[in-house]
This record gives sequence, structure tokens and C-alpha cells, in this order.
Amino acid sequence: MAFLKRQTTGSVVCVSCGSLVGVNDETCLNCGRRNPGLWGFAPMLRRLGNDLGFVQFVIWTSSALYVVSLILSRGNIGGSGLFSILSPSVPSLFLLGASGAVPVFLYDRWWTVVSASWLHGSLLHIDFNMMWVRDLGPVTADVYGAGRMIIIYTIAGIFGFTLSSLAGGYMIPLPLLRGAQFTIGASASIFGLLGALVYYGRRTGSQLGRGQAVRYAVILFVFGLIMPGIDNYAHAGGFAGGYLAALWLDPLRPEKIDHIIGALVCLVLSAAAIAASIIGGLSLFPAR
Repeated sequence: MAFLKRQTTGSVVCVSCGSLVGVNDETCLNCGRRNPGLWGFAPMLRRLGNDLGFVQFVIWTSSALYVVSLILSRGNIGGSGLFSILSPSVPSLFLLGASGAVPVFLYDRWWTVVSASWLHGSLLHIDFNMMWVRDLGPVTADVYGAGRMIIIYTIAGIFGFTLSSLAGGYMIPLPLLRGAQFTIGASASIFGLLGALVYYGRRTGSQLGRGQAVRYAVILFVFGLIMPGIDNYAHAGGFAGGYLAALWLDPLRPEKIDHIIGALVCLVLSAAAIAASIIGGLSLFPAR
């Protein structure tokens, strides 16, 4: 297909700084990026958008896993309240890679801090989270590049679910704030994107960008304190993870091919974590 065709001659746009470079140039003379044309695949990737299609990938993959979790629930689906409409069963979410104190510490399923970001507990849960991914993902990709955005998204999820699992297993519950025995959802990673945007505002001196990201984070965190069943430890950990990842990746430096490779590694790790959850879960709870 023409969409997948590799360009072998002529000029392309550097994936880091947007300058014109030769398709076979080893280094961009403007920003110093190596292989600025990505061996001729840069035009194909740019057609996916500034996020390299990651936002759509998250939406479709999360939606597919949500449907699978409903199927695996075998009719044991919640629906007694607004926030539990079409809720998958706990065993089905455990099988697919739910995190929390029980999976991580009781069953030693430590990899679930990676897989849990791709799972959701109700129709409203996935709708709200995908809306925020759709809004914040492209903005973060604009200022960090797609590769670093994906890395931030993944690291934030790991930080968030690690903190929530630790809090659920070892910390004394506080009013309106307690760790989770089971926890899922993209919100830890979403808070990570907000943390990265806050750091970008601080790093660049953009009061508007930083102020808006802080307002979003505060509103969502307060909403989490008010609404039942919200994992605020995951939110806090995700925000901290996103901020620290942004500090490490530095948005003022051009994106490098290493970041794209790192993003691919994050996606592979996520897929491997889900696969490990299913394989390990089937050994614990054999299909009947």
C-alpha cells in the first residue's frame, strides 16, 4: 500500500525539529538528530499524526480489552448504578492483569503495574479515561515528541500502580485516601501526562500551560476524593512519575531515535505484561 511505502530519494522533514533533510542524511544539521528521516519511514510515521497513532492505539486496545473482560465475565456483569454499568467481574480483570495489593503481594504478579493501565472497570470508566487520553496525548506529544510521550505514559502508570499497591498492602488507610486491593485504569498514566505538562510549563516558563495543567490535576484529584472507588494513590503516583520522567527526558532537548526505540520497548513490555497475566492466571484458575 502507498501508505506503507518507504521513501528512498529526495527530502523529508526531520522528525525532531521539522527542518528539511535528505532522506538518507545521517545527521540533521539543524538539531543534530541522527537518522532524521528514519531511514525513509519518517513520511509514513508523520501520516499517523504527531503522536504516531498512539492515542488511537490506546483507545482501540483498551476498548478491545474491555470487551474481552466482559466476555470473560460470563454474564457476571455489574450494572446496578451509574458508575457500575457494564462492570466486568473481578476474576476477569485479574486474569487480564489488574494490579493492586492482592495481585502484587499475595500472588506475586508484580508485572501488573504495567498491564493495569490498559484495563477498565465500567463503561463510564473507560469513556472518561479515553476522553482524557484523546485530549492530553496529542498536547504532550507536541511538546515532548511521540516517543517521549509514550515513555512518560508508561512510567507514570508503573509509578501510580506501584504506589497504590504499596499503600493497599502496607499503609494505614486515611480518610478519603486508601490504597487499593485491586486497581485498574488509564488514569494513573493520564495524571502522568498532566505531571509532564506541569514540568514543561516550569521548564519553559509558560505560566499558561503550567497553570492549566495544574488546574486539571487539582480538579481531577478533588473529584477523586469525592467520588467512591477512585484510586487517588494511583493518581498521585502517576502525577509524580510523569513529572520525574519529564525531568529526566527534558522537553527542551530534541527527540532522538533512542526515544522512539524506548517507546517501542514500553509497548512490548505492556503486551508482555498482559500476556504474562493471562498465562499465569490460567494456571491459577484453569478454564472450566
